[in-house]
Amino acid sequence: MVGGKCLSLVADLFLPGAGILLPVRRVAALGLALALLAVAGAVGAGVGFRFDLWSLRPAFSLLRWSAYGGISAAALSIICAAWILRQKPYSGLFPSLAGLVLGLAVAAVPYSHLRSARSVPAIHDITTDLDDPPPLVAILPLRAGAPNTAAYGGDVVARQQRQAYPDIGPLFITLEPTEAFARALAASEQLGWEIVAAVPPEGRIEAIDRTFWFGFKDDVVVRIRAAAGGSRIDVRSVSRVGRSDVGTNARRVRRFLERVQSGAGDY
Repeated sequence: MVGGKCLSLVADLFLPGAGILLPVRRVAALGLALALLAVAGAVGAGVGFRFDLWSLRPAFSLLRWSAYGGISAAALSIICAAWILRQKPYSGLFPSLAGLVLGLAVAAVPYSHLRSARSVPAIHDITTDLDDPPPLVAILPLRAGAPNTAAYGGDVVARQQRQAYPDIGPLFITLEPTEAFARALAASEQLGWEIVAAVPPEGRIEAIDRTFWFGFKDDVVVRIRAAAGGSRIDVRSVSRVGRSDVGTNARRVRRFLERVQSGAGDY
């Protein structure tokens, strides 16, 4: 009830009078159009970067302005919706509600990423072996010019990973190395990774995985070694750009290890 009174006061403040239904409908349509433009900008920011239409900075700028547009559209739409709800019939209510939902959805995406970034350490290199991280070999030429180096950050990064992701560690399975390698390779392919190298004698698999929206390229290396009772599987996932990966590499490592351990869709 309190919320309804507040909306009513807002409507009276910005849209006074009872004979302006047609202008309000037009304003509601404008809010929806702005929300749709914000959606297009947010989607285009990632798609454009993925297909090399623009670099990261303009892509993030477009995303930021799309979020501002979403907030503006939501504010405009909620004012119109508050006024329309006081009328009967509720003509023109749908554009207002649609503009509100779409505007908030666009603004929520960067906000959720910002919250995620603040909840994890600003690192972009995750490995199951903090003392001897699997090195990238075949992928190194493909990282030429990447802002992030392929060299491991040492104790500074290791300490932050231990604190943020204490569950991440090597996987021990009761399979011979050749069988473990086959299962790990199958898991990599099932996850949609682009296999760059698969070297059974070295127990090494290297692959590239891309994030969903912006298509950031992250590099992965898997190492299989013989261990008591079977094999030890280590994996490392490292981003090419960005100081923080917002937890992406840790999630990737977990998914891979879970897939290998379960043997789902085995080779």
